[in-house]
Amino acid sequence: MSIAELIWVEKYRPSRIDDIIDQEEVKERIKQFLKMGNMPPHMLFYGPPGTGKTTMALAIARELYGDAWRENTLELNASDERGITTIRERVKEFARTAPMGKAPYKLIILDEADNMTSDAQQALRRMMEMYANVTRFILIANYVSRIIDPIQSRCAMFRFSPLPRDAVLGRLREIASREGVKVTDEALEAVWDISQGDMRKAINTLQAAAATAKEITPEVIYKTVGYIEPKDIVDLINTAFSGDFINARDKLRTLMYEHGVSGTEILRVIQRQIMSGAINVPDEAKVEIAEVAADIDYRLTEGSDEEIQLSAFLARLMLIGKKYGLGTSKEAKAPAKKR
Repeated sequence: MSIAELIWVEKYRPSRIDDIIDQEEVKERIKQFLKMGNMPPHMLFYGPPGTGKTTMALAIARELYGDAWRENTLELNASDERGITTIRERVKEFARTAPMGKAPYKLIILDEADNMTSDAQQALRRMMEMYANVTRFILIANYVSRIIDPIQSRCAMFRFSPLPRDAVLGRLREIASREGVKVTDEALEAVWDISQGDMRKAINTLQAAAATAKEITPEVIYKTVGYIEPKDIVDLINTAFSGDFINARDKLRTLMYEHGVSGTEILRVIQRQIMSGAINVPDEAKVEIAEVAADIDYRLTEGSDEEIQLSAFLARLMLIGKKYGLGTSKEAKAPAKKR
């Protein structure tokens, strides 16, 4: 059995453009290019992870070359092979050879191109010009702002949006059915809560859970990926709002040291629970919390101690709760059950 058959992400990766979930505008533009036989010189796919960028690039290769797509396509992960040596040697060597079969040009796919060094991007820019007649480049990036302007100006830009909830859940149900996995609707909602539109992460989460239990429930999902259950975060937030700082800090330590959850992840889930309306908090309080969360996130990114920073965050939540009466008026409450 091949690796692709063992890994669900590869096993169920769409091979045709029409089979890619959502991204209708992108699919329509690309299909028009292919139909007219007038592909743009180069393309840049950008957007959040797990939204179909790499899948689209591989589907284009199959559409262009058929069974000979592997011989005419070079796929590199630029985050691993991002130096100027790779650009000058591997890409240049592939780009200068003639395409096989009837294809008029070869295809180079550079995944995670936003992680390339500046020197490598400058070298790539020149080669995109030199070999435009015999080679097409598809660059894939999560953050288009990290791609230098000279490369952006040489590419047709395609933005991939986060996948909608119904599309992700529908695909997960299809995979679970084909794999004979029993999964509850609540568990699928938990997968969505974790993945937030990242199809790759959603499928990997489902497969990991299926390997540990015969029936997949929300508890199985959260335990499998080491994720925080929303009810634990709601309890932590309400404890802080009520003014019980010591108890809130103890709950924080339990999440960090017993469950092994990172400080950045805890902060992200707290932010999501508050801003999504899962906890009833006035808009004015949300503004203050957002400002504090942004400052704490920056400090964590810069390497500050996680427990100290999150303890400070809980202290600020306690003051905000006191200011708006959240601990006494019962405004802060557990999230309503999803419909």
